[in-house]
Amino acid sequence: MPPTDASANAGTAPFTEIGIATSPGTRVSPIDTTAGEGADDADCEDTLDLRLPDEFIALFTEDTDADGGRSPAGAGTAYPTSFLLTAEDLLDRVADWGPISTPAGVLHLVPVRVERDLPIIDRWMKDPAVAAFWGLGGPENAAEEHLRSQLTGDGRSVPCLGMLEDTPMSYWEIYRADLDPLARHYPARPHDTGVHLLIGAVGDRGRGLGGTLLRAVADLVLDRRPACARVVAEPDIRNTPSVAAFLSAGFRFSAEIELPAKRAALMVRDRSLRHLL
Repeated sequence: MPPTDASANAGTAPFTEIGIATSPGTRVSPIDTTAGEGADDADCEDTLDLRLPDEFIALFTEDTDADGGRSPAGAGTAYPTSFLLTAEDLLDRVADWGPISTPAGVLHLVPVRVERDLPIIDRWMKDPAVAAFWGLGGPENAAEEHLRSQLTGDGRSVPCLGMLEDTPMSYWEIYRADLDPLARHYPARPHDTGVHLLIGAVGDRGRGLGGTLLRAVADLVLDRRPACARVVAEPDIRNTPSVAAFLSAGFRFSAEIELPAKRAALMVRDRSLRHLL
């Protein structure tokens, strides 16, 4: 699970300001059938089978013609449902979200382009302290395969480079937690949005940036995704500085959950508590 500690010393692995939320391996690992015990009060979604929320499915059952196509542009413009499922933007156009001001400067999430961004992301992933959490520091093409798997997927996860004052300094993944295998491990709600964060340069770690940037990005998600009521993350429960970074960013500790690669702290930023925490 990717880690992010806003307060740890950069040389103190594994408690480093490196990433936040789940590890990439969570999405392809076997599922624990005990998932969700002791968490919130909603039903889990079967995300490995891409069981979409009811209101999302309803979008494709309206205005359906005799052949099963739907006309989003009105009568006479029918498209097959399969096309719509792949064309629909599950995260409300992350590329158009724009920059956000933070106490550390202006942050802009720029969707990854492998040809442009792989060298710097691969270098960050090969940092031993980062590799301990992300698991992408081994084979030469591990980071590239990880990025391409998202970029060629159905859009439920968008990898981004974090540009702080126009300087690349962090790697983010914004993803639909309710459509991710993570949802089998906690009571997911429609449009729950997850975040992963890796702070790249050693000099940027251990000085509070994790909490500052997490708060800004959580605000960005809530501003740009009006249907999203919660931003979630799942740092390793042992990574105290990472959990502290989420708390400082306005997240609350919801539950401990057992994931395939770790025992995690389910952290939640609620829209309803946004201005209180």
